[in-house]
Order: sequence, then structure tokens, then C-alpha cells
Amino acid sequence: MRIKYFLTAFGAAMFMSPLAFANEPAKASSEPEATLIEAGKLVDTVSGRVLENQMILVENGKIAAIGAKSEIEGMTLPDGVKRIDLSGYTVLPGLTDSHVHLIGNSNLHGYKSLSESTPSAAIYGTVNARKTLMAGFTTVRNVGAPGFADIDLMNAIDEGVITGPRMIPAGRSIGITGGHCDNNLLPYEDQKTSGGVADGPWAVRAKVRENNKYGAKVIKFCGTGGVLSKGTKIGAQQFSFEEMKAIVDEAHLLGLKVAVHAHGEEGINTAIRAGVDSVEHASFISDEGIAEAKTRGTYLSMDIYVSDYILSEGEEAGILEESLAKERTVGKKQRERFQAAVEAGANIAFGTDAGVYPHGDNGRQMKYMVKWGLTPMQALQAATINNAKLFGVEDMSGSLEAGKYADIIAVDGDPIADVSELEDVDFVMKGGVIYKAAE
Repeated sequence: MRIKYFLTAFGAAMFMSPLAFANEPAKASSEPEATLIEAGKLVDTVSGRVLENQMILVENGKIAAIGAKSEIEGMTLPDGVKRIDLSGYTVLPGLTDSHVHLIGNSNLHGYKSLSESTPSAAIYGTVNARKTLMAGFTTVRNVGAPGFADIDLMNAIDEGVITGPRMIPAGRSIGITGGHCDNNLLPYEDQKTSGGVADGPWAVRAKVRENNKYGAKVIKFCGTGGVLSKGTKIGAQQFSFEEMKAIVDEAHLLGLKVAVHAHGEEGINTAIRAGVDSVEHASFISDEGIAEAKTRGTYLSMDIYVSDYILSEGEEAGILEESLAKERTVGKKQRERFQAAVEAGANIAFGTDAGVYPHGDNGRQMKYMVKWGLTPMQALQAATINNAKLFGVEDMSGSLEAGKYADIIAVDGDPIADVSELEDVDFVMKGGVIYKAAE
């Protein structure tokens, strides 16, 4: 393999993105300036190959050089470089998740969720962030949170106050009155409306602008009813085409990408025509919708693991019977449509809806994606280079290449032979800092 080398001073100018990762946290003072990782096997997510006997030189939080062991050892290495022996492991880029909800207690659903204040939800977010990083997920897109708490969480992580993955937060999800992104659990007398509710093209544009004002890095809106919202029909479209187009146009003017929550066929088709960057869930997407998504390059973020959790443990967590009944109609259909999307060659993202189920279990979705059509390598690519392209950070993340962030994980098994190995990650590095050391 040809050596790839990167001059860090040049990289600082070339690879910084205003969309995300703007404030890289300072390295822990105990970390060395340079680290040399010996990898027994290394997954190249760009070529789809597994390379053997590789080395990665990490300097100042980025990959400075990567190549065959003989070539890297022939270089002049920095003084005092720390060596990490992962010769018995498979080394991969840090994993990413396009659909999480870090803010809140994942054990509170339905009416139980009414007991949770925004400060309490934010405190749980700090715990959830750490669990997510320790599970090997070094970047996540947080698609909605109360009170812009996910933006505060991002800032705390970036400033090194707490431990967690890189975050791309959405702020408050935008939705119609009485829709999936509204709070429909309380009676009229309480006059409870969620902060992202807006009706009409100019009103939704204002909500996009408000999210941008307070630091959102992606816009999320609800285009159909949902499983976990009281009183919404899962397949019913929410927002007209004009409203969806207004959301997308305003977000794109501001340099923000757009994710739409959408289960039903018409809502999905309308959102794709409006120009969204990703469709979340996409449970009942039609062949027409898949074809249109493929033509436009729209990503499908289909959470095909979470159904098992909802139907097995959701009732105890407070999920309403109404929601359980909706999930019984969704789960298998969504997996079948995922399979159809894979066979059609649509862009597949890796999104799990972590927060509906406990955080840190994100890797469990890998084997479901393989069962329903992807190869293990394709599932890994969905959670690395595909998501990096969706997030707009492919120059900084998604693969192990010189100049990119040193977001590196390792497992002691072979995830290409058994993708469930990624449910138990042994080594985690983010930005050159080791958060979990291999034993």
C-alpha cells in the first residue's frame, strides 16, 4: 500500500468544516503528541478491503500517515511517539449514527415522559453521550431535543467538559400542530405545544431560522405521523408540499441539511420532491419513492433494529398500547422495504433511533442490516463513509486516511465474518485521545 502522508498545518486549513466539528476539544494533558498504532487487520471503508499489518501515525488529533508496517517504520518518527499494539485486533474508523436522541432518559416513554424536565433530560444526555462513545460511535446526528439541550451538549463535549461523540444537533424538531413533533399527551386546558410547532410556509421558515440562531447543525421536521406519538396516524402526511419546500429551501440557504421523519408513502414522496437530504424511518417507502431517492441522491436512514426493543420491552418503559399497535404494523414492513431499497441501490445511512432503546446498543443494528440485504462491509460503510457524506464531513471522517480525524476503533474479532463483533468494541480513540484502551 502506498504511504499517505499529511502535513498538519496544511490540513487545518483544508479540512475544517463550518457545518460540524467546529470546536475540536483540546487533547487531555496526559496524551502524547504522537501515537503509532500497529493494526493486525485494518478495514479500508473506501475500497471495501481488509488490509493486514498496517500502521497509523497519529499527530495532533489527526491521522498523519497510514500504510504498511514496513513503510511507516522506515519513516522518521516523532520523538517520544507512543506505540499501541493492536496487532491482534481489527482496526476500523469510528462508527457513526445518523439518528439518535441523546437528550433524555430512554426508560421514560408515553405518560412517564411528562415527569422529565429539560434540565433532567440534559443530565441524562451527558451519561448517554459517554455510553455512545464507549460503544465505538465517534460521531452522531442528534435529530431533535427540547430546549436546544442537544446544542448545549455538543458545546460541552467540544469544550472537553464531558465525554461524548462529535455531535451534529438539530435543536427543536419542526412539526405541525397536533403532529408527531408536537406534545399530544396533555388535555386542552394545559395548552401544551412543543417548541418546534409551526403551520404555514413562512412560519416554518421562521422555525428553521430560530434553530439556526441557536446553533443547530441540521434541520429535522416531521413529515408524517409516528409510532410513539399519541393520536397521529403513522402513514398520514404532515405538512403540505409548500411547507416542506419552505423548510428545505430555508435550511439550504443557511447551509444546513434536512432530515425528515416520514413513515407513510405520500409523505415520503412529497419530502423527497421537496429536496430533503435524508428520510428517517422510511417504513412504507414505495418502489417509486426508492427510485426517486436514488435519482436525487437522498439517503434512507431506516432504523430496522428498534422494532424488536419496542415490542419486547416497550410496554414496561411506558410506551402506549396505541403505539405498540402501530409498531406491530410497521416493523416487518419496514425491513422488507429496507431490503427493496438495498436491492435497488439506494443510498443507505446507518441510523438507529437510539433513545427509544438504551444508548450504547447502537451496534446491534448491524446484524439486522446484514440479515435484510447488506453485506457486512456494506453495513460498515453505511455507518462510516455513507454517513460522512450525508453529514457533509467526508473530508474529515468516515475512513482511515491521512488528514482525517483520528477517530479509530478496534475489535478483537473479525467484523467482516461476524458483524455482531461491533456490539462490543474493545478500543476507542476520538481525535487522537484514547477513551477505551484494549486490554
